[in-house]
Amino acid sequence: MGRNEFADQLSALRVVDPVLTNLARGYSNAEAVAELLFPVVGNLTKESGKYMTFGKEAFRLYSTERALRANSNRIAPGKPSSDDFSMTEHDLEYPIDYREDEEANFPLQQYATNLTTAGIQVRREKLAADLACNPANYGNSNKLALAGDDCFSEPGSDPVGVVQDGDEALRSQIAKRGNGLVIGASTFALWKKHPQFMERIKATENKVVTKQIMEEVLEKPIIVGEMIYVDDAGISYDIWPDMMLLFYQPPAIKGQERTMYEPSFGYTFRKKNKPVVDTYVTNGGKIQLVRTTDMFDVKIVGADAGYLVTNTKK
Repeated sequence: MGRNEFADQLSALRVVDPVLTNLARGYSNAEAVAELLFPVVGNLTKESGKYMTFGKEAFRLYSTERALRANSNRIAPGKPSSDDFSMTEHDLEYPIDYREDEEANFPLQQYATNLTTAGIQVRREKLAADLACNPANYGNSNKLALAGDDCFSEPGSDPVGVVQDGDEALRSQIAKRGNGLVIGASTFALWKKHPQFMERIKATENKVVTKQIMEEVLEKPIIVGEMIYVDDAGISYDIWPDMMLLFYQPPAIKGQERTMYEPSFGYTFRKKNKPVVDTYVTNGGKIQLVRTTDMFDVKIVGADAGYLVTNTKK
């Protein structure tokens, strides 16, 4: 059998499963931050291309008033800033022996779909966190490394003031305040015990500082990065470290897909019709493989729309 003939035979054996594909596309992990911080632009037909990058010019205030019979106000065109995205394929497959399938008390294909989809999502979360938490991706006015008594683990520190300063830094850069706040799970634990937030519950029936109380104090929606990953030795680590990221993201419009042309902190560029789940058999038909495939690239497109605080724990 020739190489091309063998490849065609394998292709015929791999069947895209629409039910499992819909299950994968509907899968959601409540602890995932990546899709909120880097919303998906998912109508892309090419694996690579260019995207717009956004700085102060995207938020410039123009003179728009026009007098009677006057010329229209024209924007002086400049060269748009752009960068490249290049998607990477991510896939995981899970083997199901025919004997396991016959004995199972639950649908193994659905289990395999959830497991492989979750595995890819953990990888995407780690890629997003590594990108968002890297100080090298921000200008000097858009990052702060805490030290000494300024760390949030110290009772005399000022997390509320740090968030407010970050807001002003964003406003000076993009003329907008942050409308979202990502904090690592360890930072969240520090804030739950911090005097600035503890003071808020003294006159209430609440006994514990909650995320809702923090949001009321800071006037920001808070996203806690709770997800962990486990290495080959079985040791678990926080994907989101001791950090805080204030960011601006254009509000989603119900029923309307995101595009890459809205000024934003970041986007996930995903291939159209992904993820997809297919199945094929091996070992003489005794083992079925359920495979999830996704293709994406995570990018910061407007670093001026983010304010990163690191080293929150002393």
